[in-house]
Amino acid sequence: MMYVLWVFLPGAAIASCIAGHIWRYRTDRFLGYLYGPHTDRAQRFGSVAFRLGAVGMFTARIAEVLLAGPHSRTSGTTHVMLSALQIIAVPLAVIGAGIILIPPLIAAEAKPRVTPIDRITIPVLIAALLSAVLITFDPYSTDDRYRTAETLFTWSRSLVGLHPNPGAMEHAPVIYQARGLILMLLIAIWPYTRLAGIFTIPLLRLLRRIGRVAQSWQLAVPRRLRHSV
Repeated sequence: MMYVLWVFLPGAAIASCIAGHIWRYRTDRFLGYLYGPHTDRAQRFGSVAFRLGAVGMFTARIAEVLLAGPHSRTSGTTHVMLSALQIIAVPLAVIGAGIILIPPLIAAEAKPRVTPIDRITIPVLIAALLSAVLITFDPYSTDDRYRTAETLFTWSRSLVGLHPNPGAMEHAPVIYQARGLILMLLIAIWPYTRLAGIFTIPLLRLLRRIGRVAQSWQLAVPRRLRHSV
């Protein structure tokens, strides 16, 4: 069971995320739900707010994973900067997600664009946020012992390094195990929700622009060579 929960399920979540993005790209280029005909100015604002907030939260967590010690949290200026970033990013992400997800759930004309997975996205995001708050203010995490670093950080780093360490989560407190499972669920369902295009569409647009620039540069080089000859 330990390997199923902390080795097999993370792999399945990542596989679902990759396969889902491929499926969404082939199906609707990520335009079917978020950027449909009912998108208004408020939802565009929500997209920007969620994008900025999510990037801020992700950056802060990755930085903490990389900079925290095996049993200690970041300290000094780094800790203050990461805390300030999260204080700004969390409300932005929550407000943006609410603007994007809630109106289509209650508007009759938009219901055909809402899937069952969309309906669980808000509860999953709320659970992820609450679990983050609970582990951040865990009274048993002290300056000499940071249980997030001992459990979630050690486990996630082992997965990235392709040397899984399920033991880091086996005896972790329930809230830490719950957070790991919530994050796996969020990763698994992400490409099937209305939020799938939040980051993918700007990335695809950037790649297209780079492709056009590269193509124009390739066309310009032979012309310059002919002129020089």
